[in-house]
Amino acid sequence: MKNFLVSLFYLFPPVIAIILLLLTPIPSAQLTSSENRILLQIQKLLEYPQILEGWTNMTKFCNLPPSLSLKIVCSNGHVTELTIIGNKGSPFYRRTERISRNSNETLSERFSIHSFFTVLTKLSNLKVLSLVSIGLWGPLPSKINLFAWLEVMNISSNFINGEIPSSISSMKSLKSLVLADNKFNGVVLDLTGLASLEELNLSGNKFGPEFPPTAKNLVRINLRNNSLRCQIPPQLMQVDKLQQLDISSNEIFGNIPSFLFSLPFLQYLNLAANHLSGSLSLNISCSSALTFVDISNNFLIGKLPPCIGSKSSKQTVLYSRNCLSARRSNYQFPSSYCKKGAALAVKPPLRSQKDEPKMQLGLLLGITGGAVGITVFLASLILFIFRKSRSERTDNNIDRHVSDKVSITAYPRPNVETRHVPQTILEFPPYSIFTSEEIEDATNNFHPSNLIEGSEGKLFKAWLRDGSMVLVHRVKLKQPLLKNIMQNLKVLPYLRHRHLVSIVGHCVVTYQGHPQTASTIFIVFEHVSSMSLKDHLTNRRKKELLKWPQRMIISMGIARGIQFLHKGVAPGIFGNNLKIENILLDSSLNAKVSGYSIPLPSKKVLDSTLDKQVERFSA
Repeated sequence: MKNFLVSLFYLFPPVIAIILLLLTPIPSAQLTSSENRILLQIQKLLEYPQILEGWTNMTKFCNLPPSLSLKIVCSNGHVTELTIIGNKGSPFYRRTERISRNSNETLSERFSIHSFFTVLTKLSNLKVLSLVSIGLWGPLPSKINLFAWLEVMNISSNFINGEIPSSISSMKSLKSLVLADNKFNGVVLDLTGLASLEELNLSGNKFGPEFPPTAKNLVRINLRNNSLRCQIPPQLMQVDKLQQLDISSNEIFGNIPSFLFSLPFLQYLNLAANHLSGSLSLNISCSSALTFVDISNNFLIGKLPPCIGSKSSKQTVLYSRNCLSARRSNYQFPSSYCKKGAALAVKPPLRSQKDEPKMQLGLLLGITGGAVGITVFLASLILFIFRKSRSERTDNNIDRHVSDKVSITAYPRPNVETRHVPQTILEFPPYSIFTSEEIEDATNNFHPSNLIEGSEGKLFKAWLRDGSMVLVHRVKLKQPLLKNIMQNLKVLPYLRHRHLVSIVGHCVVTYQGHPQTASTIFIVFEHVSSMSLKDHLTNRRKKELLKWPQRMIISMGIARGIQFLHKGVAPGIFGNNLKIENILLDSSLNAKVSGYSIPLPSKKVLDSTLDKQVERFSA
């Protein structure tokens, strides 16, 4: 017994130590160095918002206390949740088509949403992403689907425009998609393949006119305040787990289907401020879970069904501003009002197929009749442009002499913003400011197999993360000041036209330890997949494709491209290397001018191997 007690005495401290160790909370795992850098890059790309101030290389991101505005959750050295909620506002609170560059509602014109998501998607273990009211603008990049494990995506209350990229339909882990209060538009893509999706909130945008196809497992649908102009689809009957449906403030017309009220789990139904008409069936049965119904501000007639018309403390029913026979008739309109409103709300009839041949014949006659006139006009236009180009070269030489002494600050017309630019620029993806890591990834670290020998230097073939092919030109500098370089590069985002080989982005690399001194510029061009005009005219098979109508269209395209260089930017760009070899034709035989002049830093700051490209670079 004594030996047992002695053994227990010596055994007791280690046992206590093990128990205490097991009960001690394990500190949050520290991030890998790469994800540490990614978070600091995010801070920079978001232009150092107040909520992220204080982040440094020494910040222990996984140990930051969560707040309403910022939350970072880590697991096994990786970020699994990132929530940033700013105070930038949204279009919902500031309805305006033009937002000043100086506005604090959005990030500056230097911001590139493509670059931002290229960096952000490197946090490949994210499950929850919330970026709310931080001033994001531009179209949502297709690379968003690189978040393979993402379950919650909330990028509401920003200024993101365009359509939802189709790549989202491949995000099979997604449970909640919230894109509310942005500037999205167009038809919503088919999301029925997202079997895990439970919440879809697209409110406060301009989606429409059709109702989006919906996943069967959805629990919450919010399409409030959009541009839907359709009937309520019968497919909603299959969304039998639905608890909340808000399609208010649209232009939805037709009858309210009876099945909506009887969906077994539906609790909240908001159909207000639409163009719904007709009468509700008095025999419908309502779900026992239904506690809120709003059908106000429509063109409904008749009586309320008993299941929503009876006084019940468990239900809230709003039905004013219709033509219903209700006790509170002072909040209802006469039935004639609703009949007229319902008639106006119906879609205009589709054009009959019988009219189609007549329209096509008229169009054909119009095109044929104008062909001769266009040919004469085209010849005059090209002659005028070339004469004007010669007459302005003297002035252009003076401009070049001055540009040796002062920085070039080339802009399009005054007050033109990158988000509100001419249609010729809106046809392209947004201009991107790439990181050096993106350029290296795209060129496979400048692998020799991607090198292209050109008459004006060397280019690299490159593939962006969305799969698109581009060309990258590298210009080495002799330590110019970054501020001067940025002034020279201001013209680049505007050299985008359907008849130019357009610039899609650039990257400026600074010397390590000298952030205000640039070492290299990378200029990224679109890739034209077909051949030059010379190739088409000298290749017998290709030449047969160039009938006179195609040649006329190509000539007009060349003229428009040159005209854009002369008049589309200020000051105009002259002295362009216009040769038949520099006219490229894409797969649709659309002419694109290459070899045009691009303002770059002067000879003094260029690498000696590029002296022949002084202040000019072939596109």
